[in-house]
Amino acid sequence: MIAIALGQALMSFNVASLPVALSGMVASFNVPPTTVATGIVMYSLAVAGLVMLGAKLTQRFGALRVFRVVVAVFGVAQVLMTFSPTATTMLIAQGLSGAAGAALVPSLVALIAHNYSGKQQATALGALGSARAAAGVLAFLIGGVLGTFIGWRPAFGILIVMSGVVFMLSFRLKPDAGRPDVQIDIVGVVLAALAIIMISFGFNNLNRWGLGIATPGAPFNLFGLSPAPVMIVLGIVIMQAFLMWTRKRQEAGKTPLLDLRVIDSPYERAAVYAMFTVVALEAALNFSVPLYIQIVQGRTPLASAIAMMPFNLSVFFSAMLIVRFYDKLSPRMIGQIGFSLCTIALIWLSWVVRNDWSEIPVLFGLVVFGIGQGSLVTLLFNVLVTASPKELAGDVGSLRGTTGNLAAAVGTAVAGALLVGLLSAGIFSSLASNPVIPPYIQSQVNLDSVNFVSNDRLYAALQQTTATPVQVEEAMRINTEARLRALKIGLLIMAGLALVAILPASRLPGYKPGELPDPSPVPGTVAPRTT
Repeated sequence: MIAIALGQALMSFNVASLPVALSGMVASFNVPPTTVATGIVMYSLAVAGLVMLGAKLTQRFGALRVFRVVVAVFGVAQVLMTFSPTATTMLIAQGLSGAAGAALVPSLVALIAHNYSGKQQATALGALGSARAAAGVLAFLIGGVLGTFIGWRPAFGILIVMSGVVFMLSFRLKPDAGRPDVQIDIVGVVLAALAIIMISFGFNNLNRWGLGIATPGAPFNLFGLSPAPVMIVLGIVIMQAFLMWTRKRQEAGKTPLLDLRVIDSPYERAAVYAMFTVVALEAALNFSVPLYIQIVQGRTPLASAIAMMPFNLSVFFSAMLIVRFYDKLSPRMIGQIGFSLCTIALIWLSWVVRNDWSEIPVLFGLVVFGIGQGSLVTLLFNVLVTASPKELAGDVGSLRGTTGNLAAAVGTAVAGALLVGLLSAGIFSSLASNPVIPPYIQSQVNLDSVNFVSNDRLYAALQQTTATPVQVEEAMRINTEARLRALKIGLLIMAGLALVAILPASRLPGYKPGELPDPSPVPGTVAPRTT
């Protein structure tokens, strides 16, 4: 279990370290914060696009052999990440890390299914979720300390050592036999990867290319329309084509890229929808908080780590302890309570957040959200694993990896586009009716690419203009108010999404262990009980 948990920790530590390293990478590579966010998207994109292929490789060659190889590849990617000279190299390193993670995710699930069953399996799945949360805590803490006093690179250097340790521990695991008869569906790989890439790239470039009308930054336009929403729609269409192709291949008795039996019940589909939502919300919050603390407030990565520590700790403990409630509460009830907590927490945060994330009310909101999020991730994963036969563990792992990483990519991209869009709207609205800053002063500042900047950077930029001290002070006020307003509205929108997610949560199983499954997932039906 130590080797399996550390394998999960490798991936989680990597992706959690990126927001903490936000300001350091911005300074090192001289790029905007959204470029660093693209690194998160690149990682998640590679995992989501290739994880189904990783599941089939796991089935064909054996979980242990695949686990060992991809851990070594992940270590190489972290060498590239640690010594990356440019932002492009950083993005390549994250893409390679994601490709390794694509095979690592299903191999972890297969190893758990191979070594554990019953209550032990549920506990092992909880431990896997806790390892993910614990790695996030350590990434924020270690990355914050190193980023503040040394630099952002050593945090990723730690992963090189960890990869070596996990590789050595893999020789202590029980070997499993591969299945040479498993076929690789190349057409399915292409369709799935293309769909996920188009959806992720579309969401990631909504801000730069335009939500509707193409901006000057768009690489091309379609009759004046932005290519971003078009890519999203085409990606969804291709995903439907992938599902049709997979169903046809499965009916023909051939090995599908994703065995559709893992989503053939309303319970499993509800779990997938709910998992996508909660991971997207987590990614959005994990991007928004460091963005505001480091870029807006100009504080250190350590301050960001300390501010997020209550959230990460609550995720860690709830992911492990929620297993104890499986005998008392049904998955449906836990899911509804979890999303209700997330909704309440986000509404509370939008109300109490000011300019200091260390305030007790804000920390309370983060803790409540963490409890809901950690409980949901472990619960939904357990629903998917227990609802499918043991031989489909790799497919469940690939479904989890695709859903989770696509959600992380979309959540991060949408959070960035949403906050920048709200910031732009707020600034333009304030400037349009402001008599203190006339148009000739506004023309001296590049308003075509509004982004989150600290007051110090804004002050330095305004010093290059002909603005008077009074006008500079007014511009600083507008920027400060617009940033905070954007964050508050963004949190409210996230709360609305969490509220809507209670609907798929109401479709989760309504029975507890030891009871017969209820024949209908419709809320309000009574599950028959054993006597």
